[in-house]
Amino acid sequence: MSIRAVCFDLYGTLINIETNEDMEEIYRGISHYLTYHRVFMNRREVRERYFAVMKERKRQSTERYPEIDVEAIWHTILIQENSKPVNGREKLAKELARLHRGISRTRLERYEGVKRTLKSLQEHYQLALISDAQRCFALPEMRALNIKKYFDIRIISGDYGYRKPDSRLFHMAAEQLEIAPHQAIYVGNDMYRDIYGAQQAGLKTIFIDSNQGAKSYNDIQPDYFARDFYQVLDGVAFLAQKHAEE
Repeated sequence: MSIRAVCFDLYGTLINIETNEDMEEIYRGISHYLTYHRVFMNRREVRERYFAVMKERKRQSTERYPEIDVEAIWHTILIQENSKPVNGREKLAKELARLHRGISRTRLERYEGVKRTLKSLQEHYQLALISDAQRCFALPEMRALNIKKYFDIRIISGDYGYRKPDSRLFHMAAEQLEIAPHQAIYVGNDMYRDIYGAQQAGLKTIFIDSNQGAKSYNDIQPDYFARDFYQVLDGVAFLAQKHAEE
């Protein structure tokens, strides 16, 4: 059976991003913004509460690879502060998650060759996204960089409470693509979460040596090693040909 789909990681693979959640400006800005919603917390309280709720939610998770939901973190804080109106909490929680992300972000750009490669692959394969991310800011960031349109299928860990290398995320993508896992190639930049995870689920793998991610994990080796995104097309062609000959 031939290769029918190519799946991608997002951050460190398609998007070159840098964030710093330790910046004081984040919690000062959120503290000031919350006063418009009659929630009064200084920046130190905002910071401490944010990380305390995150830690507690991870502690309560029964997953082997737990994933947080940032909107749920802010929603919990708003409940603790008895913010009103109750019906507006979910909307405000999303706004706070995006505000936190926006201020913490110091870089957001596509890697070179991404758009051209996706456009070329789309002509021959189904494309899917499998990412450790939060939907509330991953999709807007993809839209801002003009790559969201290439992915009708988007598996985002924040929706499920667990993250890569959990095989369920990869199997979910294969199911939505209506293919067997071995008919897909996964492209990622982290040898543990991406390559090990995808291989455990039965996908072929391409490792991109970007400026982010774990470069090694035990004795794991990808099916193809790409020095940059321009080599992804060569990797897909190589694996498709190899797979056809098996």
